[in-house]
Amino acid sequence: MKKEIHPQYNEVIFWDTTSDFKFMTRSTLQSKEKIIWTDGKEYPVIKVEVSSASHPFFTGKKMFVDSAGRLEKFKKKYEKKA
Repeated sequence: MKKEIHPQYNEVIFWDTTSDFKFMTRSTLQSKEKIIWTDGKEYPVIKVEVSSASHPFFTGKKMFVDSAGRLEKFKKKYEKKA
């Protein structure tokens, strides 16, 4: 393998802000925010709005999540130009 062409693959914490659920995994995503995990070490944290803890398919509950007007952004992007 060629050296220095692959992104760093490190432990990160994913934080579902909708349900306040956190889990640790490995990822190539980078973040400047850090959080102290249960093992006492500091890890980068990636905030997400939907995970298996809050997605209706996995929870069986209906939830309305509209962050930053996603529907408006979609309509603006794909509306027909007159």
